[in-house]
Amino acid sequence: MVLLRAVLTPGLRGVLHYTGTRSSSSGTLQIKDPLNFWCGGRVNLKDVKAKSEPVYEPATGRVLCQLQACGATEVDAAVRSASAAFTVWSKLAGMERARVMIEAARLIEKRREEIAEMEVVNNGKSITEARLDVDSARLCIEYFAGHATTLSGQHVQLAGGSFAYTRREPLGVCVGIGAWNYPFQIAAWKSAPAIACGNSMVFKPSPVTPVTAVLLAEIYSQAGAPEGLYNVVQGGEETGSLLCHHPSVAKVSFTGSVPTGKKIMEMASRGVKPVTLELGGKSPLIIFEDTDLENAVRGALMANFLSQGQVCSNGTRVFVQRSIVPQFLKEVVRRTKAILIGDPLLEETRMGALVSKPHLDKVLGYVNQAKKEGARVLCGGEPFIPTNPKLKDGYYMTPCVLDGCTDDMTCVKEEIFGPVMSVLPFDTEDEVLRRANDSSLGLAAGVFTKDVKRAHRVIENLQAGSCFINNYNITPVEVPFGGYKASGIGRENGQVTIEFYSQLKTVVVEMGDVDSLF
Repeated sequence: MVLLRAVLTPGLRGVLHYTGTRSSSSGTLQIKDPLNFWCGGRVNLKDVKAKSEPVYEPATGRVLCQLQACGATEVDAAVRSASAAFTVWSKLAGMERARVMIEAARLIEKRREEIAEMEVVNNGKSITEARLDVDSARLCIEYFAGHATTLSGQHVQLAGGSFAYTRREPLGVCVGIGAWNYPFQIAAWKSAPAIACGNSMVFKPSPVTPVTAVLLAEIYSQAGAPEGLYNVVQGGEETGSLLCHHPSVAKVSFTGSVPTGKKIMEMASRGVKPVTLELGGKSPLIIFEDTDLENAVRGALMANFLSQGQVCSNGTRVFVQRSIVPQFLKEVVRRTKAILIGDPLLEETRMGALVSKPHLDKVLGYVNQAKKEGARVLCGGEPFIPTNPKLKDGYYMTPCVLDGCTDDMTCVKEEIFGPVMSVLPFDTEDEVLRRANDSSLGLAAGVFTKDVKRAHRVIENLQAGSCFINNYNITPVEVPFGGYKASGIGRENGQVTIEFYSQLKTVVVEMGDVDSLF
């Protein structure tokens, strides 16, 4: 979902419970503090009968902490906390809200290294990528802080000196439900536009990666936000359902799978609540024969192996014009084999662990299914055990390139969400457009070509919401991100997102007498 151009500046270590060294995953990090947050502080659920489940560190397979899931009482407490904050926050001037947001961004920058390391420990991605995710979160909050100061309506002059105007007003308590592939970044992407518009938020991270969302809650609080502006409730499907059905919730924003998105849309519809859904993808990456092959190979690698392939916008259907398929495959396989897999906290690592053992097994299952259906594994697609014995139980696999793929294969039709690239040859532009659009999903798409006219012509005809020309997975916070078809509703980031976290009120002002028919 998010590659960000940024300078890797050093951050400052915050107050975590460390034992051993964190220069690698051979140390031991203990998560002792509660992970739920409302009424301005972390909430310990030990005194209530909260469901508890283990959270694992992907790099080592060890138990990182125990997650306490929130039930109806806890969800209601968090929503009431958010409602109280909304009455205060919504009345502030945009400039006052912006000051708090800018301070939150400053604190994120100060704690950059700490947050990034926590993201690695809980998610498994490389520290290099995690730092960029933290930067994206910070820039998103800075960007929407600017929009908080510019929210405005429209003046319309009517006959006889009468006039009308519109007001852009907040919705109320917004719910954000995050995914496990970008935990901290998604928390910021959802909260920043919400609070910029004057809303408050209750955020539920994925139960697989629950750790860093609460850091954002603390940062907002330290930045001067009113108590309850941003709250964190932990849990799975039951907790999410309680949030969607809560009568005081005004909007739901969800990032995750298509089936879950459909359920959330159905639940929200019962309360006529608007939704933003950022769902799955099976995106096409089209490489024409006139392309700069070096850049095309780089783009294909970024489109498939970023975050261990666990990115919704990844271009996993790589269509390559037939005349350059041999050259392309030779170079892609060479570079894929050279990807350094291992301890995600080491600077030189480029591919860490997949997020969980069940997910690793699922991805490996897709590779086996592809072989059964006739695809050729040119490299990878196998479990990987790092040389460090403390990482032997981690969830690693070698990145995989599949050749001999056809459009009807499972690996081409279904979202794998792992480091698996499917390469498909094509002959003509019309043919590849038809094949690229033959999907119920439409999150992203990419084109590599030196022909400027063809690039724009192809992009115009691709059924996808986020498109790239001669690059891939570049998502600046200034531009909208979202999909067509079953890949979602609404957008995140960019100016248009303000419309999804606010509502328009029209006011008609009569300056003369009432012209009545009665």
